[in-house]
Amino acid sequence: MQKKILNHRYELERKIGEGGMARVYLGRDLRLNRRVAIKVLHEHYASDATFLQRFHHEAQAAAGLRHPCIVNVYDVGQDGDIHYIVMEYVEGSDLKSLILRNGPLPIEHAVAIAEDVAEGLEAAHRLGMVHRDVKPQNILVSPAGEVKITDFGIAKSSLSTALTETGVTFGTADYLSPEQARGLAATPRSDIYALGVTLYEMLTGRLPFTGENAVAVAMQHVSVDPPPPRMFNPQIPPRLEALVLAALSKNPDERPASAREFAQMLRAYRAASQEATIVRPAMSRPSPPRSAPGPVAAASAVPAAGRTALPPPRSPLAAQAPSASGGRDLGIFLLGMMFIGLILGIVYLAATGAFDNLFHFNGGTRPPPVVRPEVTVEPTATPAPQMAIVPNVIGLDERSAIAAIEGAGLLPYAELPRASDVVSAGLVFDQFPPATTVVTASSVVTYVVSTGPETIPLPEVVTMRGIDAEFQLRSLGFQVQVVSAPDRLSAGFVFRTEPAAGTPLRRGDTVTIFVSIGDKVRMPDVTGLPEEEAIRRVVAAGLTWSYSDYQGCDKLGDLCDRYAPGVVVSSIPRGGELVDRGSPVTLGVRAP
Repeated sequence: MQKKILNHRYELERKIGEGGMARVYLGRDLRLNRRVAIKVLHEHYASDATFLQRFHHEAQAAAGLRHPCIVNVYDVGQDGDIHYIVMEYVEGSDLKSLILRNGPLPIEHAVAIAEDVAEGLEAAHRLGMVHRDVKPQNILVSPAGEVKITDFGIAKSSLSTALTETGVTFGTADYLSPEQARGLAATPRSDIYALGVTLYEMLTGRLPFTGENAVAVAMQHVSVDPPPPRMFNPQIPPRLEALVLAALSKNPDERPASAREFAQMLRAYRAASQEATIVRPAMSRPSPPRSAPGPVAAASAVPAAGRTALPPPRSPLAAQAPSASGGRDLGIFLLGMMFIGLILGIVYLAATGAFDNLFHFNGGTRPPPVVRPEVTVEPTATPAPQMAIVPNVIGLDERSAIAAIEGAGLLPYAELPRASDVVSAGLVFDQFPPATTVVTASSVVTYVVSTGPETIPLPEVVTMRGIDAEFQLRSLGFQVQVVSAPDRLSAGFVFRTEPAAGTPLRRGDTVTIFVSIGDKVRMPDVTGLPEEEAIRRVVAAGLTWSYSDYQGCDKLGDLCDRYAPGVVVSSIPRGGELVDRGSPVTLGVRAP
């Protein structure tokens, strides 16, 4: 079989991969005599002018990326109906295959891969490119350990005028950031989230979220906290676990500020862990081996190479001759102990009355007790703090709430207004401390004013795939009703919504999306019409009249008496059926 050559330059050798948008071939650049990877767009996208414009635009933008951790894009072109991208060919395997084959990767290896990917993403982000589909399948690892990010096929350039791309707006659900799942625009921090999921999978051999379908998984990204990775791999250090969970924060502002910052955090972790690995063995001191009493062997006095020699343990049985200074210090210590003992003895005798007996025994007179005048100390009274009862300001307008708080001797403080589905706009719907709480006077009472029920502008989902549109709308909190109907738009795509895009709606409101079943028309019911009128209605409906079958009473039987000559008695297709636009129609007409 003769090999395909694109534009007399790029020879396709064999298919090495396939995705939702394109097939990837191992090829050869005949002009430069080098191996390349050639991504060929699927045929059904070749007729979509908008998609092709975006495909070529983003490919050209990706070709401007130059970084050791990003697969180079050499060329983008077209040969007839074939649209292709020529890229650097990387020997090795994608990261997903490595994980499936080997399970969790060694911790240091996983962190090093994530660090390289973060550096590559930083290079793309600096040029205004957001990858939007970071996942192990799009990370290549060579046998030498080189890491390359590939497939910027759905990357979003800051120069692009396209807002969405049908079928690939959300990336892959397993690695989808919460903001993308809500239908919001992807940002560099969305790529950081996806990299966090990838690192989680490298360390544990599993994904943080799983479900029966893509929608179930995506909803967990929005609202469920990931299980700590140490649950599945206790060998993960707590500091590394904290880095992973920071990258997986639901709030983009709580993730690392940039891919560069995430790379630096991973690099700092690796440096610290390596230092701890080096220092920890030196700090641990093995127990000395047991040996018979006697002189220490000479070999044990020689320190091992690279280690600090430790002094031999002191033997409690070894007697040492006291030095002169040592004897003097010992004498001073003994005199001090005797003096302290004498003082304690005198105190004890006084406490037990031994001195009283001594006076009586000697005939002496006990001195009269000393009478000390009692001194009364008046305690200083601490004034009790003034207290106040927090008023109930929920349901009041802001001016009335301030007046009530100040009237109670407290200080009002307004938080930023927020939406409330219960309290009308302009009224207070929350406060702290709660009403009737007893607090110190001049304490602060915080209140929040309602902006009314939260409304969300209905996003534009027309021309999106029905499954993607339904997912996006449900992730925003809407109820979705799907109606299948014919339209000139390709089957499976949304051609209309009720209400229209931009309409402000509340969570829980119902949105109806009309999904095309293809460019079909409904066959009009022309039975009982004169032949000419029937043909006119068939053509007006977008169908083609092809033949009239004139039938006599011998064929019509009882129908012969119901229809006059020249009147339509039947049609193929029958009235009311949905058929492809332009389909041929055959009319059954009573013969004259």
